[in-house]
Amino acid sequence: MMVYRHAVILAALLLICATAVAAPDAPRQAQLEHLLTQDCGACHGLHLTGGLGPELTRAALAGKSRDSLIATVTQGRPDTAMPGWAPLLSPDDIHWLVDLLLQGYPAP
Repeated sequence: MMVYRHAVILAALLLICATAVAAPDAPRQAQLEHLLTQDCGACHGLHLTGGLGPELTRAALAGKSRDSLIATVTQGRPDTAMPGWAPLLSPDDIHWLVDLLLQGYPAP
């Protein structure tokens, strides 16, 4: 029983460490916002209201899981124009961008 309890505690700690991400510093956040507006906006529209790619507004993303959005940004979407951004962005960058979109960027 004691070994099981320790295994559960260890698994919980590993999960916390694996999901913890550091927010980029302020200069990096500004770079990422620029990327979101310019690079993502080239397909998703300058206000992220849709274009070649789908809308990325808070309303459009409602109900989509954070994990699936992170996977899409990281790996891209096969057979679409959506590239994977993992070669250019760190996991922390991608998490921050997805969270920014889920919070409603750009603000109305």
